[in-house]
Amino acid sequence: MPARPIDRLRAICLALPEAVEKEAWGDPTFRVRDKIFAMEKRGDGRTSVWCKAPPGSQQVLIGADAKRFFVPPYVGHKGWIGIRLDDGPDWSEVDVLIRRSYRLIAPKRLAVLVR
Repeated sequence: MPARPIDRLRAICLALPEAVEKEAWGDPTFRVRDKIFAMEKRGDGRTSVWCKAPPGSQQVLIGADAKRFFVPPYVGHKGWIGIRLDDGPDWSEVDVLIRRSYRLIAPKRLAVLVR
């Protein structure tokens, strides 16, 4: 796995069926059928990824580790979660959360291909 957070994130995201990378708002976004399932962000001086989460997950993750997880601006009110990537994240956990976000966004026929 690559060493830079964006390279590791890119490897996870682009391994998913029909996933593509597209720059938006000056940052890379990862999409399936032009719907965003993950966004790398650096605007606050820290590297993080924002991704969709099922109802209730945002509160559970932040409650478990508020230094690693946060409510991202703009999409946080829709249940998205922010995950810090610049502080030695657990990449297997990031992978699980990205895959879950993908399954929530992707068309059903693609979502069932991802575990």
